[in-house]
Amino acid sequence: MSKEEVSTSEVCSAPPTPRQATPPVSAPPSQMHSPAPHRSPLRAMVTPIASPVRKAVASIAAITTIHDPRDAWLPITASQSGNSYYAAFHSLSSGIGFQALVLPVAFASLGWTWAIVCLTVAFAWQLYTLRLLVNLHEPVAGGIRYSRYMHLATTVFGERWGKILALVPTMYLSAGICTVLIIVGGSSMKILFSIACDPASCSARQLTTVEWYVVFMCVAVVLSQLPNLNSIAGVSLVAGTAAVGYCTMIWVVSVAKGRVAGASHDPVKPPSDVDRMLAVLNGLGIIAFAFRGHNLVLEIQGTMPSTLKHPSHVPMWKGVKFAYVVVALCLYPVAIGGFWAYGGLVPANGMLSALYKFHSEDVSPVVVGLATLLVIVNCLTTFQIYAMPVFDHMEAGYVHRKNRPCPWWMRVAFRASFGGINLLIAVALPFLSELAGLTGAISLPVTLAYPCFMWLAIMKPRKGSKMWCLNWALGYLGIVLSLALTVGNLWGLVNTGLHVKFFKTE
Repeated sequence: MSKEEVSTSEVCSAPPTPRQATPPVSAPPSQMHSPAPHRSPLRAMVTPIASPVRKAVASIAAITTIHDPRDAWLPITASQSGNSYYAAFHSLSSGIGFQALVLPVAFASLGWTWAIVCLTVAFAWQLYTLRLLVNLHEPVAGGIRYSRYMHLATTVFGERWGKILALVPTMYLSAGICTVLIIVGGSSMKILFSIACDPASCSARQLTTVEWYVVFMCVAVVLSQLPNLNSIAGVSLVAGTAAVGYCTMIWVVSVAKGRVAGASHDPVKPPSDVDRMLAVLNGLGIIAFAFRGHNLVLEIQGTMPSTLKHPSHVPMWKGVKFAYVVVALCLYPVAIGGFWAYGGLVPANGMLSALYKFHSEDVSPVVVGLATLLVIVNCLTTFQIYAMPVFDHMEAGYVHRKNRPCPWWMRVAFRASFGGINLLIAVALPFLSELAGLTGAISLPVTLAYPCFMWLAIMKPRKGSKMWCLNWALGYLGIVLSLALTVGNLWGLVNTGLHVKFFKTE
């Protein structure tokens, strides 16, 4: 028999066993709504053995890992050419920002010792859960990739409970932070204009706060037209650099000018024990709010290529480690230096307001203007990465219905409408930036609790092992802490009153 005949016979013959399919490179968006167990995940808190988390584990083995070509049409997974540098840029942009400037307010409620202890514990805890998410993105080398937080949540908790437990906090984080960025960025634009053009000597018309919100939103919407998450890596680098810049400038100037007259470093002593407890809960909520970005970890890792030889978790973790070293070098000096300089006199809005209040006369307008400009740049660029999951969700609805890529004009309409909705919320709720404690309490499970339950469901550690006990304990503690902080902050708002007016931006 000739070689050609042998080759032909080999091609035509069927193999005795089916060959393994080529591993997919990303998680199909069509599986974001895959069926899952219908038992309530709340029972996991009472009976771990019969938990829905365990039932979800059994269903994971049945998931067919078929690559969906529609992944290439969605913003998060459209490009998978990321690397450790891109991961560092995105992680730094999502991990540091204006929320760091509010940390001295938590110190005023907790005092030196407890504030530093709580900040350190929270930093270590969120870094641990971040590591869990990095490993859960592709739990089996060459297997399914969870490139969206909601995909992982619905796989573990089920379709119904996944949406209830994770959709609201993650969308609240993305849309809520974008709204706060409009408020902070627009207000900073107004301040910068007043510094550059003094109303007493400048004839130019001063815009209202709402008009500055509109200016900020227009610039943010223009920047948001970049097509996918990988394409905004440079924007994230600018965001992280600007955040590091203004955090460093503000705490250095505050410390260099010395303590403010009348500043006390003793914890604020409310008139009653109830008020004292509410102040402590608010301080813990502010610390929780300082650590954000876990709802973006899986999305960032989804922009990286992954193979059996070079899994994506290796470059991702390298980038995350670098980013969070920088985050720590920003958070601790801002918190400690800010509380040392202002003590209990630090305003509820944080150190940026303290700089304007106490040092507007004795600090060069150039320094104050530069810090304000960096805040504006950071708000504009950070807006992009936090809005990207919402853009992906909006476009996924069109792609799944029409089975074709989203046209450019519809993409523009989606992103402009998202900006417009956030603008309306910012105008209606201009006090939203003052609710840092409540925001941190509501979003805390996404950061500190859910990753532990997800790891238990997918990795299936041996019952009674150290990792089994550790993750159950941290998961329970995160849920209880979130409930306590949410109730405490809401109670504080009802008890003391929120002295603001709706649609009142002045």
